Amino acid sequence: MFKFTIVITTYNRLSLLQRAVESALAQTLPCEVIVADDGSSDGTEAYIRSLGDRVVYHRNPVNVGHCATMNAAVKLAQGDWIKPIDDDDYLAPNCIEELTKAIARYPQAVLCSTQAIQVSANGQELSRTQPISNAAVDYVPQSEIHYRMLLEQLPFGTPVQVAFRKDAFVKSGGWDSSFEVNYDDIDSWVKIAQYGNAILVNQHLAYRTLWHQGNHLKFSLQQRLHKHISIKEKIYKFVHPKYHDSLPSLQDIQDFLSLYWSLVGFKQGKFAQAFTLLLPVLFSWKGWQLLTQVIYARRCEQTFQQDCPAPRPKQMPLLSEM
Repeated sequence: MFKFTIVITTYNRLSLLQRAVESALAQTLPCEVIVADDGSSDGTEAYIRSLGDRVVYHRNPVNVGHCATMNAAVKLAQGDWIKPIDDDDYLAPNCIEELTKAIARYPQAVLCSTQAIQVSANGQELSRTQPISNAAVDYVPQSEIHYRMLLEQLPFGTPVQVAFRKDAFVKSGGWDSSFEVNYDDIDSWVKIAQYGNAILVNQHLAYRTLWHQGNHLKFSLQQRLHKHISIKEKIYKFVHPKYHDSLPSLQDIQDFLSLYWSLVGFKQGKFAQAFTLLLPVLFSWKGWQLLTQVIYARRCEQTFQQDCPAPRPKQMPLLSEM
């Protein structure tokens, strides 16, 4: 039987880290918990050591960044599967148990993603990600993964949603510091997906905090667009040959992303940045077509929630918002 390790990366966020650690230790199916500290100076070390042998503690002697910290923690992990968590996120108590059940049904999987609840800094629910079907678990063969990621049809998002098999992570080369806190996770999922299938568990088992100190907010729209394009270019190379005849061109995908980020800019009130991104692609018919298709697909996914007793969630964000 395979085992899980929960890896929590942290840097100077003790108050939030405590919530993440408590959620890991409260799992209905206990597993190894590693806290990887990127040289915090806020009492993180004292807190983790106070937990005794319930938590494995790794501390970088100097601050080396999120990617290198994750790679060091995975190297230490004893589990066959890794469940990463950023320190400002946390898990539902039955997360590991439900992921374990799903993976046992599909042992050839190397990636497993769950649905997430987006919460505010004080824990108030803001929105929920949408399942792509009404099945309990969606199975995605390896040959389909990259094509569907390219077209924004698979919700592989932030670390709190995703689990991966350790051996596939190692083969993939780990997290790439050139994407530091800006698509480093998505880049990893793209590489891991070379080595097996994927499954999507349609339960909300993870909580992602949206707040003013989120790492993605440190980057301009232009920087995020540039990284998003580089991720799409990487995915493009991995798409299975059976889809080559139906692939949009890389230029069309770049135009679509520019249109999308310009709309994000207008929504955020960043009008100068938004116009800069919009004007070169304003008359890209293919770009608008792809954007329309993605928006329509997201709205269609909401129909699977019609019988859900919970408050109606917002539309699932694009991969780039994660």
